[in-house]
Amino acid sequence: MTRRPAVPSRILITGASSGLGAVLAVVYAAPGVSLVLGARRLDRLESVAEDCRKRGAAVEIARIDVTDREETSAWVRAADESAPLDLLIANAGISGGTGGGEEPEDQTRDIFAVNLAGVLNTVQPVLSTMRTRGRGQIALMASIAGFRGFPGAPAYCASKAAVKVWGEGLRGWLAADGVRVSVICPGYVRTPMTDANRFPMPFLMDADRAADIIRRGLARNKGRIAFPWPMAFAGWLAGALPDALVDRLTRGFPRKS
Repeated sequence: MTRRPAVPSRILITGASSGLGAVLAVVYAAPGVSLVLGARRLDRLESVAEDCRKRGAAVEIARIDVTDREETSAWVRAADESAPLDLLIANAGISGGTGGGEEPEDQTRDIFAVNLAGVLNTVQPVLSTMRTRGRGQIALMASIAGFRGFPGAPAYCASKAAVKVWGEGLRGWLAADGVRVSVICPGYVRTPMTDANRFPMPFLMDADRAADIIRRGLARNKGRIAFPWPMAFAGWLAGALPDALVDRLTRGFPRKS
């Protein structure tokens, strides 16, 4: 019989001041749970922390820019040294696309700096300690957009694809050491990030429901938590079909601003 992993009691979340990061913090908040929350907006983070404390959780907060490698590494290491992390959720991310007629170089570099380098800066500091302990769980926030590059958001799709594939590789590598890794691939979720979209978003999901799916998937140690399933299937299919066909189909898709 496979032993079910213990419920995480010490959890670190980046990008926790809004969107899925904030909702996940509240979902995990409970008596006996210690949350370590980081984000750039300290005022919003204070509000999230207060909601979590009302649910009985102990909360530590810090203003963190995940693109700053030294700052992020020091914060993550200090949190883990204070009390071993059971679960790390590398959630911080930004979006953007070609809705203005182009994808500026600065925007492209910013997206990769947060969505990819920011994930590396968050996860790398705990890899060796979790392996040494023989336990721990890492969750990487990717996206269904990472299943295939789309003309409306080339950098966003590519950054999430890199996170997805890196996480899949980490999972296979670290499994023998007792460290669990899951890649989270949501479709459209109602958050401040998607509120900026001015186009129809199929299967748009409330953040509370998305957070519950993520929590249940992590508890089951799922390698890929992709939802909703029609969007996940469409993303998989787009990655499997011939390029010429997908190019024709996606040329007229809405573009992120």
